[in-house]
Amino acid sequence: ARCQCKLDPKERKNCGYPGISPVECRKAGCCFNTSVPGVPWCFAPRAKKVEKVCPNDPHARINCGFPGITAKQCERKGCCFRAHPADVPWCFYHRMVEE
Repeated sequence: ARCQCKLDPKERKNCGYPGISPVECRKAGCCFNTSVPGVPWCFAPRAKKVEKVCPNDPHARINCGFPGITAKQCERKGCCFRAHPADVPWCFYHRMVEE
């Protein structure tokens, strides 16, 4: 994502070699910006921030348990637990969401 390339020039970590082209730099999964002299122009993007969330839509739930599982058993497995509504999994996996 483009916003992952917006970081302070002092924070740039070199990701290429002298004379690397913008195309080769981007092919390597890196950012390219020549606007600031004296810092790497081909640099590693900012790490993506991801967060675990329990899906709000009951129909988006992916089963993580078994019929009759308790909240404690479910949470021990590292999953979400919501005992409603009927006819959907009550113990279900988190989703990873980029911030």
